[in-house]
Amino acid sequence: MILAVDTGNTHTVLGVIDENGHIVNVFRLQTNQRRTEHEYAADIYRILRLGGIAPKSMTGAIISTVVPSLTETLRRAVRMVTGQEAMIVGAGLKTGLDIGLDDPGTIAADLVCTAVAARELYPLPAFIIDMGTATTVTAVNEAGRYIGGVIYAGVGISLEALVKDTSLLPNIEIAPPKRAIATNTVEAMKSGIFYSTVGGVDGILDQFEKDLKPATIVATGGLATKIAPYCRHQIVLDENLLLKGLKIIYDKNKKPVRPRAEKSTQSR
Repeated sequence: MILAVDTGNTHTVLGVIDENGHIVNVFRLQTNQRRTEHEYAADIYRILRLGGIAPKSMTGAIISTVVPSLTETLRRAVRMVTGQEAMIVGAGLKTGLDIGLDDPGTIAADLVCTAVAARELYPLPAFIIDMGTATTVTAVNEAGRYIGGVIYAGVGISLEALVKDTSLLPNIEIAPPKRAIATNTVEAMKSGIFYSTVGGVDGILDQFEKDLKPATIVATGGLATKIAPYCRHQIVLDENLLLKGLKIIYDKNKKPVRPRAEKSTQSR
């Protein structure tokens, strides 16, 4: 089994994946740039043990992070817990993905992982929606080439901006409202945040479809399960798309295991 680590701006997801690509377990912890490698190692160790996973049973590890300051911290933490030197998604790692950006080196690791997974697992072309701290909608064309996408404020950021400077508006749960035309402040906020997000996703997909249609649409990320079912477009939910991409990339870069030399039975 391998340990796949996906570090976003808000949460870090740990995936335990077997040699056949089956995700055995998924754990989440808060991303915190102030934590040391020992603090991360302690959390990872405890979480794995609570899930019945022996940390030293890991035969490999791979990390994707959009928080550069945590890269070495996480690498050292994973080494302490598993004894494995983790691969880091970035320059020098084979992904098999043709990146058609003005500067391919600027693509974030999470976008690489989800694009790799979508290309391998779904019919192309494909649009990938990732709803985390930021929302991204990206595209892989029929030839399997990553051709770009959009990035905009996620639902949580939008809600935080709404309540930050408005003293009469409370913090609310992000959830479908009872009705679109609300009759109280909390429901009005829910409706505004929720349906502006739904409409934004549909609007972007409409524009994408002017260039690539028909396309498979795959959604992932923490809020995808709440938003995608309300969109006009037919969207496949794949909560673990990024972890699947990490496993695919790991397999492309792992060193082949050399068979042990047989001991000679010839008498000396």
